[in-house]
Amino acid sequence: MANKIHLLYKRIPNRILERDDELIADLGDIIVAKSKFEGMLTPLFVNGVKVIENGYTMIYFAFIGENYDILKVYDKEGNFKGLYVDILSYTKREGNTLEMLDLFLDIFIFPNGEIFLLDEDELEMALLYELIDKETFDFAYSKAREIIEKFEKGLFPPDVVWRYSLSSPKDDQD
Repeated sequence: MANKIHLLYKRIPNRILERDDELIADLGDIIVAKSKFEGMLTPLFVNGVKVIENGYTMIYFAFIGENYDILKVYDKEGNFKGLYVDILSYTKREGNTLEMLDLFLDIFIFPNGEIFLLDEDELEMALLYELIDKETFDFAYSKAREIIEKFEKGLFPPDVVWRYSLSSPKDDQD
């Protein structure tokens, strides 16, 4: 399974997404992988625009030891829809397995630079129902604010994100 990465994506309180994804690049502390969106009950719309639905492709960047990941989202025709950023409690790697814990808040960045903070209601509900504590709530918001500020200063996303796309060279072992 050298060309696969095993993903354990955890969501409080007890949801776990587990799958094997196509490994595009293993850069040590950064994993670049490719997968399809599946199992969504409804498409995701941001500012009235459909940005994610089942069958869309993602190239994702897992940054070991960081509190976010980045998904480059492409529609079924291969058009770049934007960047989806998950705010995470952690990103760990053990061998060929990635593990992440989602903290509800997300950010979507359109190709034109418009940026939107998503799922604040989910984070607030998690606090209200005591699935997370106030410290975790505050941490998620501070991390999201930090990313938005870095983006506005031209310091986010990391350059590696622009080095890979659907048309990137890859092994001819398909």
